[in-house]
Amino acid sequence: MILFWVICAAFILIALLFVLPPALQHSAEGDRQTEDARRQANIAVYRDQLSELESDLRNGIVSQEQYESDRDEIERRLLEDTKSSGQKNPVTSASARSIAYALGIAIPIAAIVFYSFVGNPKSITGEVVGTPSESSASGERTQAQIEANVAALAERLKSNPSDAQGWTMLARSYSSMEKFAESAGAYAKATELTPNDANLWAEYAFATAMANGRSLEGRPMELIQQALKVDPKNAKALQLAGSAAFQAKDYKKAIDYWQRVLKQVPPGSEVAQTIQERIDEAKTLAGQK
Repeated sequence: MILFWVICAAFILIALLFVLPPALQHSAEGDRQTEDARRQANIAVYRDQLSELESDLRNGIVSQEQYESDRDEIERRLLEDTKSSGQKNPVTSASARSIAYALGIAIPIAAIVFYSFVGNPKSITGEVVGTPSESSASGERTQAQIEANVAALAERLKSNPSDAQGWTMLARSYSSMEKFAESAGAYAKATELTPNDANLWAEYAFATAMANGRSLEGRPMELIQQALKVDPKNAKALQLAGSAAFQAKDYKKAIDYWQRVLKQVPPGSEVAQTIQERIDEAKTLAGQK
């Protein structure tokens, strides 16, 4: 009988030699994969924001000066986030080791208990234990990673609601995902914390209009007027004000707003050409009235 238990102990030891090293290695690899996924999600969110900002510049919604300021801010936050995500997490590693050691203790105990209840091979029912399904060969889509990252940002803001930059980032992220109702809600928080930022009021107006079927009447126009009250020369607000007047078929007012934008953009640029085309269209329609 003693010889039997010695043999059992030897087999258990051999089993642990196969189980523990892969468990520890897998945990370390899992930590690295999690960090890589988080880093890629952060990069994707910031890339979308930069792309949206460049689109605003091309369309004359923001000035070159405002574009450079916003771009520098986005790049600064990107550097901070990727730097922090690259740091090691000792708590996770310690937890992984604890799990591996727990397996080392649990496996022998489970083997002894199992043998106590099923010592006779004939008592085994023959049922096959299901194996875990194979994980998908392809990782999560980039869009899914972005959504997860944005959801994490929204969750963090619940415990830190005074983070104006965080609300601004969340609002712009929602806009890039075309979740305009959520974006408008985040802009409401951002403008409450930063009431003297004309760009935020203009972006708030745009998100609200998109959430309301692309109509600039009512609340969006109120937000545009607030942006112009903070900064009467804000290009983004003037652009939206012109669009609102155009929607209302007040073409003369639309021309006035767009001409004020035209004075702020480089002559002959693509942005200037686009604005001039809209002015010409409004002039044509005004002459037909």
